[in-house]
Amino acid sequence: MATVSIAILGMGRIGASIGLALKRYNEKKDAQHRFEIVCADMRGGIREEAQKVGVAEKIDRDLFRAAQNKDLVVLALPYADVLSAYKSIGAELRAGAVVLDVSPLKQPSLEWAAKYLPKEVHMVGISPILNPAYLFDGLDDTLHAKADLFDNGNMLLMPTATCIKDAVELAADFSTLLGATPHFFDPVEHDSLMALIEGLPALLGVASFYATSKSPGWHDAQRLTNPAFGRLTRSLYDTHPDDLRDTWLNNRENLVRRLDDLLLSLKSFRDTLARNDQAALEAALVETSDTYSQWVNRRHNARWDDESKDESQGLTLGNMVMGGLMGNFLSKRFQGGKNGGEK
Repeated sequence: MATVSIAILGMGRIGASIGLALKRYNEKKDAQHRFEIVCADMRGGIREEAQKVGVAEKIDRDLFRAAQNKDLVVLALPYADVLSAYKSIGAELRAGAVVLDVSPLKQPSLEWAAKYLPKEVHMVGISPILNPAYLFDGLDDTLHAKADLFDNGNMLLMPTATCIKDAVELAADFSTLLGATPHFFDPVEHDSLMALIEGLPALLGVASFYATSKSPGWHDAQRLTNPAFGRLTRSLYDTHPDDLRDTWLNNRENLVRRLDDLLLSLKSFRDTLARNDQAALEAALVETSDTYSQWVNRRHNARWDDESKDESQGLTLGNMVMGGLMGNFLSKRFQGGKNGGEK
């Protein structure tokens, strides 16, 4: 059984869940490899929460020390810290190391990796599509990290242009190990869609709270708040303002375009209500409810239309299973190879 050293930098829900999933794998009787896991986070409170959920007995606060001499480095940091991490630890990573970047935006990360990582270090952007069992939990904090967070989900892979094949296969194998099915994805399309399904909901929640908190009735209304208001505004609870700022600004063109579409939709509903147009409102609600039900069913069962299914099958890396993890990239480096392939 070969040992793989890995540093997980960032103990938010995603990073902590990766740690728990690796611990689960280590406990399997048929595990082909064993992962030596080092976790790090600069935030004291987050380190305490990660210890409570059992990720590790000790969480390092020094990212640089945690990443030194590791085979794999997972960047699951708050988004405002990602660029500084590339600048501070990139040049010190061991030759042949693979960086898996879980940041919400991929185009900036690919640019930072190309600029700050040496050519002997390989980066693959990864984006988890989570277990549908957690689709509605609305929780994104460390205390709700789960070993099965990635089960029955997908992992989108976006390597740098210079990333070697073995490193990409390693990322695919790692995704499978976590419980997800790996797929290639285009980083430009990824960031555009992230503006729609991540950036826009967060922006809507923040804008709603901003308007509500400045309303003349806020003094009394805040006493009446229930889960509906909490779910809408949860980004202000589990995401630092700096991370929201950087995510929005780094994806501003896509987000502005999506926001324009939302404003048109809001105006349409506003005008329908102002006219007291019951028929138009019912038609919009029925159509939207039907479409929503179809999405929920497909998302939970991973059954999409034929065109999407065929496309995803063409992109899948599911055939790159765990047998190749040590047999290719890492074994070459262990035998003295540089860049994962050259001796």
